[in-house]
Amino acid sequence: MNNNLLDKIKNMLSAIKDKFTKKGEKKEVDNDKKAKRKENVPVIISAVLFSLVFAGMIVNLVWFVEKDSYDAINSIYNPRDEILEQQNIRGSIVTEQGDVLAYTEVVGENERRVYPYSVQFAHVVGYSSNGGMGIEKVANMSLLQSNASISDKVDNDLNDTKDTGDTVVSTLNVRMQEVAFKSLGAFKGAIIVTEVETGRVLAMVSKPDFDPNQIASEWEDIINDDDSSVLLNRVTHGQYPPGSTFKIIDALEYYRQFPDEVSRYSYQCSGVLRYDERKITCYHGMSHGGVDMERSFAKSCNCSFANIGLKLDRASMADTLTELLFGQDLPTPFNSGNRSIVNISSDTTDAEMVQISIGQGTALMTPMHLNMITCAIANEGKVMTPMVISRIESVSGSTVKEYKPEVYATLMTEEEASYLTGLMKEVVESGTGDFLTAADYTSAGKTGSAEYGTSKGDSHAWFTGFAPAEDPKVSVTIIVEGAGSGGDYAVPIAKRLFDVYFEQYMSE
Repeated sequence: MNNNLLDKIKNMLSAIKDKFTKKGEKKEVDNDKKAKRKENVPVIISAVLFSLVFAGMIVNLVWFVEKDSYDAINSIYNPRDEILEQQNIRGSIVTEQGDVLAYTEVVGENERRVYPYSVQFAHVVGYSSNGGMGIEKVANMSLLQSNASISDKVDNDLNDTKDTGDTVVSTLNVRMQEVAFKSLGAFKGAIIVTEVETGRVLAMVSKPDFDPNQIASEWEDIINDDDSSVLLNRVTHGQYPPGSTFKIIDALEYYRQFPDEVSRYSYQCSGVLRYDERKITCYHGMSHGGVDMERSFAKSCNCSFANIGLKLDRASMADTLTELLFGQDLPTPFNSGNRSIVNISSDTTDAEMVQISIGQGTALMTPMHLNMITCAIANEGKVMTPMVISRIESVSGSTVKEYKPEVYATLMTEEEASYLTGLMKEVVESGTGDFLTAADYTSAGKTGSAEYGTSKGDSHAWFTGFAPAEDPKVSVTIIVEGAGSGGDYAVPIAKRLFDVYFEQYMSE
């Protein structure tokens, strides 16, 4: 449609040009006709301006149809919704395995939206009232429209009943979501599980949560509670210090700036590094002794990576952060999310650089962003656009629209991705992620313990990684707020999720 309209615009402007050219050729160069032509100049100018304005309107229409119309029509606040709701029963949200995540219950003339799994899918499936959230919001137009057969619509019309809206088939997996949800327990935090090669989201959990079945009745209490964050999807909107998971980025930048030296890197860790009359320590003051790059990464040596950070050119580091999508809007499945932020420039001080190098200071990341970087490493440098919807079906099961995997960006070269994979494998084989060695599959990842608040020792537990290490299929990113060590709390959750994935998708 875009190309057809643009072709029409080109043909229209070409016709205008030919018209005036022919007029010019027919005019004789005499004084009377010159005078007449001068008189016609304002008319010609007006005609050209009108044509340009008209062409601009068409271009704007093309842009709206191609870029903005879906969001506008799909908005919960679009008055058209009320008309569609009078005509159609809101469709269901299901998984590809046939599990129903949301449906509309009809009792007489009353309709009630039902969420069978209650709190487990709260943020990702969302709710359809009060402005909407999650899949309910982004797929609002599809759920309210009906592509039922003509015969069904005729029967419904004769029986004075509504048509049934289309079905949204999600990428989510009930078993994966259940394990992720239960693994967080009473902790606040976030978990996202994605397919590396497609960007399909298999699980997305955020805690604290809410019951979407009760959202309408509890709405006022929730929004009037200044201490409540239950509506915050921490996967897409939670901004956390990344802690030692940021060492993935340090290692990439060191590899880029010192390709000939990275294999010879060495550092003597005493457990403490002093700088500018300050100091940092390794986790629990542990002394790692002599370390190379692999061991620094596997043991998550803060002192070694602070040393690495002080060697890095800061302007170059800032460029790399931009390439890795820091400070940018990400293609979250819900069209919005918080940006990850790291304030670094050529003016960054040594003290600031040390903190950034260990994922503290000004560094803030969303779990979604860290998962995308992890997927890029697992996918030879390319990150796919995250997706939570597989296809749209009519009530009879025919496909209305199918969503295909798309490459969003190339964040690094294949060689860089391979190098980082090697470091992340070592974390599992001999480092802070060694709990995963008990599995019958290989994996790679990075742990993190990110300090927060004013109390010494308070830290969030991170893990991000993928499996199998040699042919990555699935990626998990986990943060458990206030739990402490990533190796102690987040890695066991990762193993449970990897286990379920291989049971369900790789058992054949």
